[in-house]
Amino acid sequence: MSTPEEPNVSAGPVLAVRDVSVALGGRLVLTNVDFNVDRGELVGLIGPNGAGKTTLLRTVLGLLTPASGQVRVAGKASKPGRTPIGYVPQRHEFAFDFPISVANAVATGLTGKLGLFRRLDAAAWDSVADALDRVRMTELADRPIGQISGGQRQRVLVARALALQPTVLLLDEPFTGLDMPTQELLSALFAELASEGRAVLLTTHDIPSALYTCDRIALLNRSVIAADTPARLAADPALWMAAFGVGPDSALLRILKAV
Repeated sequence: MSTPEEPNVSAGPVLAVRDVSVALGGRLVLTNVDFNVDRGELVGLIGPNGAGKTTLLRTVLGLLTPASGQVRVAGKASKPGRTPIGYVPQRHEFAFDFPISVANAVATGLTGKLGLFRRLDAAAWDSVADALDRVRMTELADRPIGQISGGQRQRVLVARALALQPTVLLLDEPFTGLDMPTQELLSALFAELASEGRAVLLTTHDIPSALYTCDRIALLNRSVIAADTPARLAADPALWMAAFGVGPDSALLRILKAV
């Protein structure tokens, strides 16, 4: 079973976002975002459409440069291809019509680390095999990715991120369109990965699931409205009203009461 590289614990949280503002097209889409994800923690990032969740993940990856503030991973600035971050994008962002096998699709996750034209060595293929085993896809390793189901595709994307043996794992809407067994499999896996010492941050619209499974929740709407344990956040409907722009009679608040 692979485990992430040991972070520099003296540097503070594994993932630290400090007063980050991001502008796209000359317009601020994130303003003074500030939160942490600690080692061994599963954090849900929740907010309405257009709140900036994916933008924040891309900033953490180093794909977007903040207008101000900084992102640090294991005490160091985030750099694409050099920082131990695994990223699971939304499924439509990956070309599943490309004619490669499941195993080779997972291996593409190592391109940034090893280089585009470098052949994978035995250790790299061991990482691929271990990642496939974690998502229960070993028996489909040789199948073309165009011939697998939607749930299996999501598991391939998770395995692709895990092949890096990352310290930080970012997941963008990992449960969208999945059946319940696949959701439960992945939820258990994400909790297990956090328990092994990774810092796991996921965006989701599945609020009840996040409240049950995450160690902490960060409510985001261009800035972090609040970040706390699920129990404390669920007990304060005013925070959800501020984050989602809803009124006191919203169905969202009834969901919180039910949970």
